[in-house]
Amino acid sequence: MKLEDGMSTKTRRQYTEEFKAEAVRLVRDSARPVAQVARELGIADHLLYRWRAEQQQAESQGHTRPSMHAEQEELARLRRDNATLKQERDFLKRAAAFLARESQ
Repeated sequence: MKLEDGMSTKTRRQYTEEFKAEAVRLVRDSARPVAQVARELGIADHLLYRWRAEQQQAESQGHTRPSMHAEQEELARLRRDNATLKQERDFLKRAAAFLARESQ
């Protein structure tokens, strides 16, 4: 895919949760290094390191990777909603103050 200014873009590959879990399981169950397992699966080794760290963090908190990911997405959504509500509140405060001045 080419952009108008001549730069090319890459499409991001997306992996299923099952694939990620299986890749982490392969690292844990085998004596092979993470980089070797990543090469065999055709993925970048930094992805597999990150997936493994996320799995370990989730397990230490008594969750699974998908449930932690869902919680993080919900938290991000709630923060966006909160920011929107604050902007609306501030706008209404300014509008009320303006109307109060105009009615005097």
